Amino acid sequence: MRYNQVKDLVEWAAGFHTRMARQYGEAAENADNERLKMALDYLASRELQMKTGLEDLFHDSTDQSEVLETWFDESGEFPEPPELDRLAEQSVTGSIDDAMETATTAHQRLQAMYEHRALRARIKPEAEFFDSLAEGHNAEIRKMVASIEELKGL
Repeated sequence: MRYNQVKDLVEWAAGFHTRMARQYGEAAENADNERLKMALDYLASRELQMKTGLEDLFHDSTDQSEVLETWFDESGEFPEPPELDRLAEQSVTGSIDDAMETATTAHQRLQAMYEHRALRARIKPEAEFFDSLAEGHNAEIRKMVASIEELKGL
């Protein structure tokens, strides 16, 4: 990822959410207990919702086209996409805690990626756009942790 438009990064992130949803869905099919299956199904549904949210930016009535068409130059000091790709390729097995650790790590890395882009933004709307995505992931992490903790307490 060297020279890209913001929309390229958004499309990549939507694809990442799709891969994570597939990973959680496959793990849910193979889960050996009902509570783990429920947690993995929940994580898969959250990933699909985030994918849809990113894809909706391309059809947003607030017209994000200026930001989405913005070009950026990213050096090799940008580790999140390869690390996230590795997360999306590993299988999620074991326990609810293992699945939650994978989900939390993925969202923290996405949040860091968005924060990094916001800091390197060339125009204010681009910085605001990525700050908003980072804040959304922070909120998503809190919501997922609370929901999974609630499920574990049942």
